[in-house]
Amino acid sequence: MTTTVLPSPAVGAALDYLAVDGYIRSLIDARTLKTAFEIGLIDYLLQRRSGPMALLQSATGVDARGLTFLLDLLESNGVVEMEHGDVRLHADFLMVLRCRDLLETKLDFAGFLLNDFADHFTSLISDPERFVGQGRLFELFDYRRALTPSLENYQRTRVWMRLTSTLTRYEARACLGFQDFTPHSRLLDVGGNSGEFALQLCRQHRQLSATVFDLPLVCEIGLEQVMAEPESDRIAFCSGDLRTDRLPPGHDLVTFKSVLHDWPQEDADRFLESAVHALEPGGTLLIFERAPIDPRRKPPTFADLPVMLFFRSYRPPEAYLATLERLGLEAITCSMLELDTTFLLISGRKSASQGAGS
Repeated sequence: MTTTVLPSPAVGAALDYLAVDGYIRSLIDARTLKTAFEIGLIDYLLQRRSGPMALLQSATGVDARGLTFLLDLLESNGVVEMEHGDVRLHADFLMVLRCRDLLETKLDFAGFLLNDFADHFTSLISDPERFVGQGRLFELFDYRRALTPSLENYQRTRVWMRLTSTLTRYEARACLGFQDFTPHSRLLDVGGNSGEFALQLCRQHRQLSATVFDLPLVCEIGLEQVMAEPESDRIAFCSGDLRTDRLPPGHDLVTFKSVLHDWPQEDADRFLESAVHALEPGGTLLIFERAPIDPRRKPPTFADLPVMLFFRSYRPPEAYLATLERLGLEAITCSMLELDTTFLLISGRKSASQGAGS
């Protein structure tokens, strides 16, 4: 087993998305930018490249005093630049808009959870069970709704799936820069959500076919999203409950991407054991999870608020490594990736002597 710390430049362009957080450092930065999206200012400047105050007032319906104050705030955050009364989007911000889906998702999610932090952070620190009942965080991530079909459950499930899918879209690209998937052909992504992780892997590795295992409504929504993609014929969905159902066999790669932290240690251990049973001899088990947050190393910003509220859930690598060793996996490795927070990339190989289904 080896443990290494891999620097961000190792994956180059795959980490460009991290620049998004630079525009959501504070609540003021975030709320100002969200308002600029809401009044159509960002889209107007995207389409017209630049514009004088008079045209911006007409396009947004905002009076001169309000628009001037908003533009001053945006300029201080590096979103726009102004010269001789002409306003344009800053070149660096234009680059970040390539990740617009991620930027808007982070703005929405951090804003949604603002009151959890402002009103209930003391409970999170001193009485976590009380926090679970008070905050919006666990109301949003209520996986029970994904078990039973109904219009309300479908709508609620789509909300948190939008967040997790968007984050995975970019985190998966970073993972691809560190992990070699070329030896594998049959992927099982456990708790694979909308299929975004499987989609990113299949898009880069044409030899891969994937099965996504998740709750019934999650699979239904995921199938809708993947159907339009060229890789859809290589991605299947298998609905089930990880707590009670067996994982489908016949895969040489089983992945857990941002799943295990949602569950107590004993459940996570059972899920990993089930994955080893489903894994073909010689196949690889891969865990891609956030490590515990260290605010001394990287002081959290407003963009980090949703992740910070989950701080009790993230485990050190030893919690996973001990389980993989107990399950008899070989060639266990652990790498730490510096993304928006530190991620763990842990893998182990099932020996030929363990046999299929064991």
